[in-house]
Amino acid sequence: MSVQFTRRAWTRLVLSGMAGALLPDRLSANREKIALPKGFVLGVQSYSFRDRSLEAAIKAMKKLGLTSCELWEGHVIPQEIFTKRGEALRKWRLEVSLDYFHAIRDQFNKAGIALQAYNGTIKDGTSDEEIDRTFEMTKALGTNVLTSSATVSVMKRIDPYARQHEVIVAMHNHDKVQRPNEFSTPQTFARGMEGLSEYIRINLDIGHFTAANCDPVDYMKKMHEKIVCIHVKDRKKDHGPRTPFGEGDTPIAEVLRLIRDNQWNIPANIELEYPGDPEVEMKRCIDYCRKVLEA
Repeated sequence: MSVQFTRRAWTRLVLSGMAGALLPDRLSANREKIALPKGFVLGVQSYSFRDRSLEAAIKAMKKLGLTSCELWEGHVIPQEIFTKRGEALRKWRLEVSLDYFHAIRDQFNKAGIALQAYNGTIKDGTSDEEIDRTFEMTKALGTNVLTSSATVSVMKRIDPYARQHEVIVAMHNHDKVQRPNEFSTPQTFARGMEGLSEYIRINLDIGHFTAANCDPVDYMKKMHEKIVCIHVKDRKKDHGPRTPFGEGDTPIAEVLRLIRDNQWNIPANIELEYPGDPEVEMKRCIDYCRKVLEA
C-alpha cells in the first residue's frame, strides 16, 4: 500500500503535529526574540541539553527564546532505565501509562514551545509491540512526527505501523558509511524508503552527512519533499570532529538560506554536540543562524 500526499496536504499533516495544543499568540511572542524570516522554524534537538533534566532543558529553551523542539527519548525515559536498556526498557515501554506522555506534552505547551517531533530509537531487535507502543507515545506527546536512528532493514516493519497510526517516520543519519544497514548516504536513504509508503521520510543531519563526504545542499535540492526536518551541526569532512558553527565544513549558511529562499516547510533543529556550556554555546549557534538568515 502506498499513501500519496499533495504538498499542501503534507504541510497540513506536519504542522498539525508540530503545533500540538500550542497557542499561536504565545508562539509568535517567543519567536520575536530570535527574529527569524516569516515561516522559518529554527528549533532545537533536546539532546543538546543532555546534561540536565527535561524540566531544566525546557527552562533553558524558554530562556533562549526557542519555540520548537524535537524531543530526545533520553529526556523521556527514566535515566535508570535508559542507561540499562535491554529488558528494563522493553518492560517500561510496554507498561508506562500514556498519561505520562500527556504530562510532558503539557509541560511544553505551558512553556510556549511546540513539540515538533519525538526522537525514538527503533532497531532490528525492537519487538513489534514496542514499535507499536512508540507510535502511541509519539501521538500522546501531541505530535505526528517520529524521528529515529533506525536501520535500513527495520523500515519494512515500521511502515505498517506508520500507516496505521498516520505518523510520519523520519530516518536519521550518522556518518557510519562502513555499516551498510545504517543511514549515512543518499543510497542508504533510498534503500530505506524503497517500496514503502509516503509516511517514511528523512530527518537529515547535515553535519553527519558532511562528515560522510556527502553534499547536503545538492541532496536537499533533489530530495526536499522527502525531508521532514534537519539537524544543524558543524563537522569536518572525512569523519572529522564536531566544531562550533562556522569552523567546520558543513554548509550551514547555504542550507538555511536554501530553506528560507524556497519557503520549504523544513524545521532546522540545532543539535549541540561539541564541548562547552550548553546555554552559552546554544546562544552562539542561534546567533550564527540568525545572522546567516539576515544576509
